[in-house]
Amino acid sequence: MNIKEAKMEISSTLKAYHEKDEQGNYVFPMVRQRPILLMGPPGIGKTAVMEQVAEECGVGLVSYTITHHTRQSAVGLPSIKNRIYQGRSVSVTEYTLSEIIASVYECMERTGKKEGILFIDEINCVSETLAPTMLQFLQNKTFGSHKVPEGWLIAAAGNPPEYNKSVREFDIVTLDRVRKIDIEVDCDVWMEYAWSQQIHGAVLSYLNIRKENFYLVENTVDGKFFVTARGWEDLSEILKSYERFQIPVTEKLVIQYLQKEEIARDFAVYYRLYQKYGTDYAIPEIAAGTLSKEDYDKRRDMARQAAFEERFTVAGLLLAYLDQSFATYIRADGNVCALYEALDDFKKILHDSADMQVLQTFAENRRRELEQRILEEKITGKEAAVQAWAVGRLESFAVYLKERHIADKEEGMACVRELFGQEVKKRQKIVKQAGENLEHAFQFLADAFGEEQEMVLFVTGLSKSERAMEFINSNGSDAYFQYSEALLYRKKEEELRKICMEEI
Repeated sequence: MNIKEAKMEISSTLKAYHEKDEQGNYVFPMVRQRPILLMGPPGIGKTAVMEQVAEECGVGLVSYTITHHTRQSAVGLPSIKNRIYQGRSVSVTEYTLSEIIASVYECMERTGKKEGILFIDEINCVSETLAPTMLQFLQNKTFGSHKVPEGWLIAAAGNPPEYNKSVREFDIVTLDRVRKIDIEVDCDVWMEYAWSQQIHGAVLSYLNIRKENFYLVENTVDGKFFVTARGWEDLSEILKSYERFQIPVTEKLVIQYLQKEEIARDFAVYYRLYQKYGTDYAIPEIAAGTLSKEDYDKRRDMARQAAFEERFTVAGLLLAYLDQSFATYIRADGNVCALYEALDDFKKILHDSADMQVLQTFAENRRRELEQRILEEKITGKEAAVQAWAVGRLESFAVYLKERHIADKEEGMACVRELFGQEVKKRQKIVKQAGENLEHAFQFLADAFGEEQEMVLFVTGLSKSERAMEFINSNGSDAYFQYSEALLYRKKEEELRKICMEEI
């Protein structure tokens, strides 16, 4: 299965294993809770998917790369204890708590999450001395004499032998005690993830055209050559950073991430064209609808006459630009919603307070609570940023009231409502701008390409983007629904024609 299907399987497993009866006891027997073993090529997102599942399911995550461990750190150190057996005092060897099991308990203490995932990466690449311990771990859910706490799903990942010469084969006894999931490389599935992570537009556009270059691992007499999903994601981050500092992006930089010279060179050339096309086609101006008729017609005709790669790149550039608009909208929408919820909580406190000075105290308490939640890892980075923005606005509202010597509750709340209304208007302006950008992009593509493959690529890209669909579902887009329905009808028509031809 692909990594997306594996993610759904892990989430479903957590739900099954964490089911409780009326007394709060786990329904699924611990002895039948098989560990999940993900086997697949390196760099396709096995670790990342565990992080996503833990965050989305609200459980803890303890992650270890087992090749960094010795038998002592995994099992614990031996210590001599005196025991009385049948009236005789004897010395026996026991083991201190496993570092890995200790980390699980530390996670529970730090976050307050009593359930979670214990993830062991590269499990089939352990040293010879540690191999029996790993087999015992998968079979019995223990490190030495220490059990994994109840409520914690055991998950492990490894690479097949063709990707790593040091791997160890699991025997049938072990495999019969785990749920082995073979992960396959799937560019289309990774692209969905890439949109959600705001991967650089050049990477997204390139892989739409060159899907065959998404993943490659070669082990030849000339050396090891590889291009992985991890490489593309890390390359995306350095591209964004270099652009902010206006540092030139060279082939020498790209090959540090895409370690196959031909692919690195090809992408480096494409990246330069991507940047040039963005300027030549005046993408921001097309989206904003600010080009003169003469300039608009010039770029429309240039697109019509372009080769397919350039045409696809134009569609990709528009998608990337719109994605920024949608991200701005989602950020503004989340901020306003968080501020509304905070003010709703404040009104309950204000009811029993003497005057508006309590707003400052409320904001200070809110910030302390947020800092504590961040410290205890009970909130994601994105959620923390939204809450921090809301607290900042509350603090500015309190300062605004103090500067105007407003203490009366009725007058103060009237001012607060006005200030909140200003934030709502800013959000509405962002919604209007994003909607206009989307309509202008559709219009240009329709004028240049009609309903050809470039429009298919554009509509498909929007459909795969969570941000785009959140905006469209909340605010609508006549053009999106028009073209998506038309393209869906055409797809069905082509499928029917194909069936008819096969029958003939």
